[in-house]
Amino acid sequence: MLSPVPWSRPGLPERVADYPRPPALDTVEISVRIEVGGQVLAEAERVQRVLETFHPPTIYLPPEAFQTRLLRPAEGRSLCEWKGMARYLDVVGAGPLRARALWCYDAPWEPYGALAGWLGVYASRMDACWLGGERVEPQPGGFYGGWITSQVEGPFKGDPLHPELI
Repeated sequence: MLSPVPWSRPGLPERVADYPRPPALDTVEISVRIEVGGQVLAEAERVQRVLETFHPPTIYLPPEAFQTRLLRPAEGRSLCEWKGMARYLDVVGAGPLRARALWCYDAPWEPYGALAGWLGVYASRMDACWLGGERVEPQPGGFYGGWITSQVEGPFKGDPLHPELI
């Protein structure tokens, strides 16, 4: 973990406005299930969360959590100002192609080295994502990969109702 969790308010949702910049990395023991095309794409009991100001948590799962037969490398890369170069993966063989639905940092910059090889998932490109038994809402806007649950409080970057955050 990069820093303590000063934004937590016991018993209350976390306010994303209180998340730090640069982002914090937080390891959490919580059940995750990702469904696509009538199949389970991934299941895990531990995730890493990236917590950045005005973003719902971005969830990363360990590679062994995934049905790798449903994944293939995708075209393109992107650069995160904090974590470095990301590569993408498609989801195949589970209904229609889900292009660039996951991303990974093979060699993230410090202090995000613990994310190496872990996979982030765009909830908007899955049929359902579950975090701690709660169905996730994707972060608005399509560009960002945050997962919204009742445990986080917006407004969120990417929401067209809050253009000052876009």
